[in-house]
Amino acid sequence: MSRELATVAGDASVQQAAERMVARRVGSLLVFTGERLLGIVTERDVLRAVARGSLGARVDELMTRHPETIEPSDTLEHAAVLMLHGGFRHLPVAEGPRVVGMLSMRDLVMLVVGDQAPRGV
Repeated sequence: MSRELATVAGDASVQQAAERMVARRVGSLLVFTGERLLGIVTERDVLRAVARGSLGARVDELMTRHPETIEPSDTLEHAAVLMLHGGFRHLPVAEGPRVVGMLSMRDLVMLVVGDQAPRGV
């Protein structure tokens, strides 16, 4: 899980969100109002906006509102089931109302294959 949260303002454009994803090397951004999680915007959302010619649209117009979250005490198996059945690759980790991290499908795969995976040249 990453504890460095990648965020974007709800009134940011899809273009700005895409630029932030590239700069942070992440596939999703969390959208907050104060400390309250409003939604999540993902690569898939950006791709849909590109297909519609809507790069100027606001993030809060296309984000997933009230995304699923998991608690730090939940099992990795539970997280994997949520992600697989929900069809998403990013899962915010929350302690009560406070988001403390982001779990990605990549994090889960790394745990399973770890050092078994060959490294690029």
